[in-house]
Amino acid sequence: MPRQRWPGAGRAPVASSGARPGLDRGFAGFALVSTQSQQPPHHHLAGVGAGPANLSLAALGEHVVPGGVALYDRRQGPAWHPQLMHPGVRLQTSWIKDLATLVDPCNRLTFLSYLVSTGRIYAFITAQFSEVPRLEYARYLAWASERLGVVRYGVDVDEIDFDGDRFLLRSRGCQVASSEHLVLGLGTEPRVPACFAGSDPGLLDGALLDGVLLAEDLDGHLSANPPPRHEQVIVVGGGQTGAECVLSLLDRGYRDIRWLGRRHWFAPLDDSPSANDFYRPMYLRFFHGLSGETRQRYVAEEMLTTDGIAMSTLQRLYQANYEFFLREGRAPVMMLPGRNVLGAANRDATVTLWCQRDAGGRERHTARHVVLATGRQPSPLPFAERLTELMDLDEHGEPVIEQDYSVRWKHGPEHRIFLQNRGRLSHGVVDPNLSLLSVRSAMILNSLCEREVFTIRDELVNTLWA
Repeated sequence: MPRQRWPGAGRAPVASSGARPGLDRGFAGFALVSTQSQQPPHHHLAGVGAGPANLSLAALGEHVVPGGVALYDRRQGPAWHPQLMHPGVRLQTSWIKDLATLVDPCNRLTFLSYLVSTGRIYAFITAQFSEVPRLEYARYLAWASERLGVVRYGVDVDEIDFDGDRFLLRSRGCQVASSEHLVLGLGTEPRVPACFAGSDPGLLDGALLDGVLLAEDLDGHLSANPPPRHEQVIVVGGGQTGAECVLSLLDRGYRDIRWLGRRHWFAPLDDSPSANDFYRPMYLRFFHGLSGETRQRYVAEEMLTTDGIAMSTLQRLYQANYEFFLREGRAPVMMLPGRNVLGAANRDATVTLWCQRDAGGRERHTARHVVLATGRQPSPLPFAERLTELMDLDEHGEPVIEQDYSVRWKHGPEHRIFLQNRGRLSHGVVDPNLSLLSVRSAMILNSLCEREVFTIRDELVNTLWA
């Protein structure tokens, strides 16, 4: 059966069926639905999550998808990792790789347009940023969200069902919308090793040991608790977030920090030209032609192109250690790579960690507070059981994702489901990364419209992969 075509594709966006004059409006101008007098709105394409992935899709699709791309997000307003905005943190991706520029540089929602419209373009150029402040990127996303006017915040879509001819989006048992097609950009949640949560029978499900903080809770904790100058703190996690937590502790006055990582060194991000070849459309096409076993091996080998520590962050940390040694006769940060935490427990108002050393043997570390920066994992999918049963699943129980980011399922030709940020093994290390946001959005829209709405050109390639 041919895929459904949209007779209105290419026209200017039309008002959602849920928007009527006289209704109160939520953030970004999205009409609030009255459960008593009005049916939930129906959309051609609805998205769950309003992070960078779905905002990019909405930016490129506002004059392509009839009615625009309607987005629903559980947050009360625009935000992007708000708890990780430590002073001085920088984006590891070029600002050119924004919501639209790589495929539609004239789009009104590019980062350059944001800088010009906010009157900060000259100050930004003069400051000579080699890496964009993460806070600036978060404000750019909020600016784009407001101008799109298609995001309904404060709606936690916790179940998605299918009734035979449309998707049903529900929040706390109530239907909030329906749609012909669906795209999920749910982002991630912290990955917590089992020894810190759930291993103690006395802990509630999902609770952490006393004294253990997630990286995103660190800033709030430090703001509420004046730091004892020489109290020991342990940071677990040898990536960028772990390094940023160490620097935040230093900035707040802590002078006895132990930094643990599993790798045998605190590895820098590989930002070389050959590494950046992995973040190109041409490499993505090559990657799709590999066997599943080869893809898995390549993803593991390429991890430091996305999961390493920015060189500027490492330099700042090493220089701080050196300067404190000159001033105080000791370095405040003890770096402990090659440690795998096997166990954790509370003892006498402290947290004790047992670590396996790469070189052999075990060691114990104790502190009143431990900060976890142990990576992130995809958020759970809110599919109803009967919808999941209609999907093809892989060996991990995840939906099988096609080359165009669509889910392989029974009604795929007529009603499309697209998953963003969930295809690392199918699409490579670039998938959860910000680098090809607009390229991925363009591929989804091209597939959905069954025509080349956006041309993706990547022609000057000097590498022949094998």
